[in-house]
Amino acid sequence: MNKKYLVLNDVEAYKLAFKLSNEVWEVVIRWDHFAKDTIGKQLVRAIDSISANIAEGFGRYYKKDKIKFYRYSRGSTYECLDWCEKAKIRSLLNQDQYELIHLQLKELPKLLNALIKYTNDKLEI
Repeated sequence: MNKKYLVLNDVEAYKLAFKLSNEVWEVVIRWDHFAKDTIGKQLVRAIDSISANIAEGFGRYYKKDKIKFYRYSRGSTYECLDWCEKAKIRSLLNQDQYELIHLQLKELPKLLNALIKYTNDKLEI
């Protein structure tokens, strides 16, 4: 009997966060220098850290370590919501871009909470 192990690319939160980070990159890279240097860098760093922290947590051995990094991802998600609002108010994101990014950011905490619960329930150590 072969036991199936969970791989990072099976994790819905990771897949969404990774996809979203690349979508945001494609938007921000087109902004002027000032916008990229202020909001752009902050938004890209925060959005990249969501999937990066999920990946780091996934690679940790102990349940508490994993959950700690998944919680970091959740914090970065809320930081991104703030930067997204600022980018919209400052006319850096059009309505379609804002809605696409915002909708996915609002989905991430649910997926991360599910990942945290799964990790907490299924792992022994």
